[in-house]
Order: sequence, then C-alpha cells, then structure tokens
Amino acid sequence: MLDTVTLRVAFGLVAICVLALFYGATYRSTRSSYSGWWCASLTFFIVSALLFLFNGSPAQVVANPLGNTTGVLGAACVWAGGRSLRERRVRLWQLLVVPATVLVVSFADDPRTDIWSGGAVYLAGMACLIGASARELALVLRDLGAGGAARVQYRFVLTAMAVVSAVIAVFYLARTIAFVVVGPTHPFFLAVFGAQVTTLLMMVLLVVVTFSMSALSHEQQTSELRVQATRDGLTGLLNRSEFLRAAQRELDRGPAHGDAAVVVADLDRFKSINDGLGHAAGDRALTAFAAACQEVVGVRGLLGRLGGDEFVLLVRGAPAEAVVEEIARRYRGDDASVMPTVSFGIATVVPGDDIDLAVADADGALYEAKSAGRARAVRAPRADERDGSQQDRRRTA
Repeated sequence: MLDTVTLRVAFGLVAICVLALFYGATYRSTRSSYSGWWCASLTFFIVSALLFLFNGSPAQVVANPLGNTTGVLGAACVWAGGRSLRERRVRLWQLLVVPATVLVVSFADDPRTDIWSGGAVYLAGMACLIGASARELALVLRDLGAGGAARVQYRFVLTAMAVVSAVIAVFYLARTIAFVVVGPTHPFFLAVFGAQVTTLLMMVLLVVVTFSMSALSHEQQTSELRVQATRDGLTGLLNRSEFLRAAQRELDRGPAHGDAAVVVADLDRFKSINDGLGHAAGDRALTAFAAACQEVVGVRGLLGRLGGDEFVLLVRGAPAEAVVEEIARRYRGDDASVMPTVSFGIATVVPGDDIDLAVADADGALYEAKSAGRARAVRAPRADERDGSQQDRRRTA
C-alpha cells in the first residue's frame, strides 16, 4: 500500500482538480448557496491535507492543530450546505464552535511530539458535523413534495448523499471509539482506521459526493427561481397568481374544518403614508401587516399580496372576523399613531367554490367597508342570499 504522505498528496491534488471543475462548471453557473458551501468545504479539506504533510517536521507544532481545525471547518461547511437546502440560516457561532474547540484542545495536547494531539476531539467533531449533515439531508427528503421526473432524480441524489454522509459519520464515530479504546498505534486501529485507509476512503467519496452535489446545486437554483416567480419580493407572501392557484387547490381538495373565508385587506389612506413619510415608511407598513398576518394565520390558511397595499387571505378553522381583529391588533401594536388602519372584506367559501368569484365578493365587501368609514370588516352575503336563488358558485371545468 502507498505511504501516508503519497496518499495525502494524491488526495490534495484530486481535491484541487475537483474544486476547480466544480467551481467552473457548477458554482459559476448556479451561484447557489449549497455549491458555495461545498467549494468552501473543499478548500478547507485541501488546506488540512497540506498542513498534515508537515507532520514529523519542526512545523508540526502549529501545522497539526491547524490541520485538525481546517478539516473540521470543512465538515462544518458540509453541514452548512445541507442546512442551506432547507433555507435555514447558519449563524457564525454555529459554524465555528466545534472547530474552535478542536483548535484549543489540539494546541493543549502537546502537538510538538504527538501527531495525534487532540485526536479524539477532532474525530468526534468530524463524526458529529457530518452526521448533522446527513440529518439535514434526511429532513429535506422528508419535506420533499411530489413532482415529475426531475423531482424523482433530485430525490435519488438526495438519498444517495444522505446515505454517503451517514456512512462517513458512522466511520468517524467508529474511528473515535477505536481511538479512545485501543489507541492510534494499535495494529487494529492502523489496519482499519489508519490515515492510509481514511485517505483512500475520502478520496473515493470526494469524487462521488462532488458530482452528486452538482445536481443538488442546480435543484437549489431552480427552487430559488421558483420562489422568485411565486413570491412577492417585499413581503415574502404569495403573489396574486400563485395565491389564486394555491387557494383554488385548497377549495377543490375537500371539506373544510370549521369556517372558511376569503379575506381581502387594504391599508387605509396608504397613499398619504407614501407621500407624507416616504416610500420607506410605506414599505414598513406593508411588511408589518404581512408579518401580523403570518403570525395570526400561520399554517391555518394562505396569504398573498394582490398588489400595492391590497392583501388576500384564505382563512380556515376560525371565524374570519376574529382573525382579522387579531391581525389588526398585532399589526398596529405600539405604533397605532403611525401605522394606517386597515379595512377588510370577507366572503364565505365552501369546497368547490371558484376562488376568483370569492375574491371578487370579498373585494366588493371591502369597498363597502371603505364607504362606511374604513377601519372595519364587512362580510359579503352569499350569492343565494343576495338573489334568493341557489346560484351556482362552483368552479366549472
């Protein structure tokens, strides 16, 4: 078998080639956060492999602890990449807490004479971070909806990545246990978990994982473009067309539990806010109202921005009047003298109703609320209540 130095040099060269190819072919075209994290991870792994080449030289006292730390930083970036697929924020302290611990322990554990200084903490940190990455990928799989052939391919790649990450995590966990129980110089540890075996394993997995990550990066880019096409840029709510599609699917799905209504909301005298206090103040009012809607409605309904200062909600499971009263209370809060009041129009809906008609009814009720003095909610009568007949409001094919 090749000696450890030769294998580490080969690993570094392979990693450099893979980084160059991945950066040029994937990161520059997708600019996805996942591909960015993987580029950072590859960079740290390359630096770690180069630093370990100084083992046995006078520079070992510094190079060995830094090699441990940069290796764990690479694993932390793998975890951060998996977290980015779930659109979860990665805080700096979360990224650095394990590497910082490894750095301190490695320097305190006599790195001048021991190439395994801080070894137990280093191996445990690798196991924990890569295991956490496998968990993030498993959570993405759990939340992944149905789709066409592209989504099936994405699920396959995610599954492969989750399995590979889990295998690496288990390997490092077993390596940690063997390190503590028998020590790094024991023949069993050298044969099964030594530097040569580990470097060969990581070299093979490096290539497999990188090309799998290319598919994940392209999917993340597609997902980000999908969000841009369906979400309002200021408030993060669904845009008009996406709300109408999603709400119609909800109405076509089946019986609602409890009350169900479409609510159209409009900020009163909003133009005067823009003209008098500036567009920044208007934007604050819009985002504050959107946040209040999200806090109150949550997962019980759908939220959208129709345009300008007009919003639309599909509310289920609670009386609409109580919902809009709570939204108005939270929205104005301590800034009641600054935030404009809100008028609401409400239209009752039942499964099978046409969402466009429901929004039109709610908009008519909103007009009545405005005419009656604003800062109030008005419920529109059902079609059969208006006409005295059983007018069909159901969606037609």
